[in-house]
Amino acid sequence: MSEEKNTAMDIVEEEEPLSPCSRLFNSPDFNCAIIVTLGCKVKGNPPAIIDGLKHSLANHPRFSSILDMKNGKKGKARWVRTKVRVEEHVVVPDIDPNTENPDQYLEDYISKLTTVPLDLSKPLWEIHVLCLKTSNAESIGILKIHHSLGDGMSLMSLFLACTRKTSDPEALPTLAVQKKQFGPSCYTGFFNKIWWLFVGFWFILRLVFNTFVDILMFALTICFLRDTETPLLAKPGSELKPKRFVYRIISFDDVKLVKNAMNMTVNDVLLGVTQAGLSRYLSRRYDQEATPKSKELMRRIRLRSAIMINLRPNTGIEALADMMAKKSKCRWGNLFGYILLPFSLGLETDPLEYLRRAKVTVDRKKHSLEAVFSMAFFKLILKVLGLKASVVLVRKVIHSTTLSFSNVVGPKEEITFHGHPLSYIAPSVFGHPHALTLHFQSYENKVIISVTADPTVIPDPHKMCDDLVESLKLIKSSVLERGFYEMEV
Repeated sequence: MSEEKNTAMDIVEEEEPLSPCSRLFNSPDFNCAIIVTLGCKVKGNPPAIIDGLKHSLANHPRFSSILDMKNGKKGKARWVRTKVRVEEHVVVPDIDPNTENPDQYLEDYISKLTTVPLDLSKPLWEIHVLCLKTSNAESIGILKIHHSLGDGMSLMSLFLACTRKTSDPEALPTLAVQKKQFGPSCYTGFFNKIWWLFVGFWFILRLVFNTFVDILMFALTICFLRDTETPLLAKPGSELKPKRFVYRIISFDDVKLVKNAMNMTVNDVLLGVTQAGLSRYLSRRYDQEATPKSKELMRRIRLRSAIMINLRPNTGIEALADMMAKKSKCRWGNLFGYILLPFSLGLETDPLEYLRRAKVTVDRKKHSLEAVFSMAFFKLILKVLGLKASVVLVRKVIHSTTLSFSNVVGPKEEITFHGHPLSYIAPSVFGHPHALTLHFQSYENKVIISVTADPTVIPDPHKMCDDLVESLKLIKSSVLERGFYEMEV
C-alpha cells in the first residue's frame, strides 16, 4: 500500500499528447529504439554519470515522462511527467575483468539489448556502463532510447548538450555549420536581375518536376514497386530478430581530402563510399553463392534506402543545455518525412565513378519536396484512417526498400560525458523492418561507420565494414594519383 502511495506522489500532473510520429514509433509493429555506443578514454565511473544525469538528461520533459497509452483525452496516448529515479536507469553489469575477447563481448551484449524491451512503467531510456576495456576504449557507455522520445537529430543534439569540451569543461561542443546560400549577394544591374529571374524560374521548374517524379515513385512503392531480391533484402519478421552492431573508425581528413579534390560535399563522398562498399560486398556474396548471372546484372539492381529527413528546425545545443539546467521549455519532438534514395551499384574500373553518381543523386534529391509531401501524406492517413493504416503504409515503404542510411555531424573537438572523455560515438537504430542500417557519425578528426545487421540475412557484417573502409582507401588513392598526374602535366 505504501508503495502505491509513493508511486502516486511521484507522478506530476502534467501531460502532453503524443505526436503522430511518436504514436507511430509506439505501435506494436513498429517499435523502434536508438542505441548509442560511447567509447570512453577512462575507466567507467557510474556514480559520476548518475550525478551528472540528475542535473541534465533527467530534467528534460521527455526523459522525465512515462508513456500512458489509455488514460489521455479521448483515450489517446499521452506523456505524463514523473519523478525520475536516475539510479533505475543506469545499469552496471558485473563483467569478468579477464574476459578473453572484450570486443566480442561488447558486440554480444548490445545484440542482447535489442531483444529486451524498455520498461513502460519508467521513462523510456537507460544507460549501460560497462567497465570493459576494448580495442578502442577503456570503458563503454551504451545509451538505449526509445525512438518515440525524438528523432535522431534531436536526440543527438540533446546528448551533445549533456557533454562539454575536454579542453574547456564549461564550454559546449562546437558543431560544423553548413552555410546555405542561393544566388549572389547583390542583384544590381538590369541583365543581372533578368539572369537570376531566369535561374529562379528554372529552379522552381526543376523542383516541381523532381517532386512530381518522387511522389509518383513513392506511390508506386506503396502499391507494388519493390527492390530487387539481393542478399541484403530483409526477410519477413526481420525487425524482431536480434541485431549485430559493428563499427569501424576512418579518418575524417581522408574524407575531406576526397571532398575538396572532387569539389563535392561530405554527404556525396560518404554515399559514394557506400555504393562502392556495397558493390564489393555483393560481388563477393554472388561469388560465394555461385551466381555469376546475378553478378553481371548488378548494374540493373534496384536498391534503395528509405531515409527519414528531419523537417523540424533543429534546436541548438545551447537551448537544450539551458532547458535542462533551468527546466525551461524549448521546441521538441518527432517531425520527419521519408525520401527514397537510390543506390547505383556495379564494379567500376574507376573508383571515382561511384562519387560522380552519388553527387548526381544527392543534387537531385536536394531539389525535391518529397520529404514534405510524404510527411503530409502519412499525417493525413493517420488522421483519416487511424494508426493501424498509417503503420501498414510505413512498413510497406520500408519493406519495399533495402536499407536505412544516415549521416550525422558531430563535435569538432574531443568531448567529455560527465567526467568521461570520449574516444568515439557510434549511434544506430533497431526495430524497423530492414536487415541493414548504415550510419556515419563524425567526431573530431574521425568518422565512425556503424553497421547494424540482421545476422540471418547478413552473416558477416564485419566484412561489410572492411569493404567500406577499403573502398575509401581506393577512392583516396585514385584521387592522389590523379592529382599527382595533373601536377606533372
